[in-house]
Amino acid sequence: MNAKFSAYADPEVLVDGAWLQVHLDDPGIRIVESNEDVLLYQTGHIPGAIHIDWRGDLQDNTERDYVSPEGFASLCARSGITPETTVIFYGDKSNWWAAYALWAFRLFGHRNVKLLDGGSAKWKSEGRPLSREKVKPVPSVYPVPARRHDDEIRAFFDDTLAQARARRPLIDVRSPGEYRGEITHMPEYPQEGVLRGGHVPGARSVPWKMAANDDGTFKSAEELKRIYSENLGLNPTDEIIAYCRIGERSSHTWFVLTYLLGYSHVRNYDGSWTEWGNRVRAPIAKGDEPG
Repeated sequence: MNAKFSAYADPEVLVDGAWLQVHLDDPGIRIVESNEDVLLYQTGHIPGAIHIDWRGDLQDNTERDYVSPEGFASLCARSGITPETTVIFYGDKSNWWAAYALWAFRLFGHRNVKLLDGGSAKWKSEGRPLSREKVKPVPSVYPVPARRHDDEIRAFFDDTLAQARARRPLIDVRSPGEYRGEITHMPEYPQEGVLRGGHVPGARSVPWKMAANDDGTFKSAEELKRIYSENLGLNPTDEIIAYCRIGERSSHTWFVLTYLLGYSHVRNYDGSWTEWGNRVRAPIAKGDEPG
């Protein structure tokens, strides 16, 4: 096992490039690439990896929700995934969207999930093999999950409002400028129609990138504890809600808190600022203070 991983609360939830390259052909794993840019997969991916489109495959865009349990079972079946399959996720943007896809799999109760530390950029920087062959998995049988675990790892607007009013921990993982209300989106991203800038009252600013090294890998357990436990004062049993713009960056922080630090009650507000900033009568705060 990678020595760094052994200090995490759940060291089994991460793999490095050296391990994955040796296990590319293991029959019990399915490698999944999930990117913000859905065209990246075609330019070269890890051999054997399939592509899951975070928007087209995981979301029901007619209801602004995730797919139904039936839809998830269908996705897994055509991807050659069974309930026993270990699904290893990786992607661009320091694994934002890979963490988002992993979170969605957990939403449906799929337990055997892992992230490739450092994502596609780290894999490529190490000179590891790439393929342009589109993988066509042998279809599997995946039973329809009994339910979606919305109440356990997902927060909605009303949950987040109640969290703010009760002054329970809220983590805003966006950039400081977004948190302060100076901008409504990251400079390199399109404006998604948010009318107001700022943050949820009571939320603390802890940008997602504080948990990552320059190469996209996660910081050590000691460094992460300093950020969230010591500096922020969070306890492993606290009820915590993390949010960002649409839930992708906060999935990264959810992964850190849940798996690397072992916090037991962390939820991701996937509506995030795109919903909150446009919601009628939703209170906002601006500036550096939580409000």
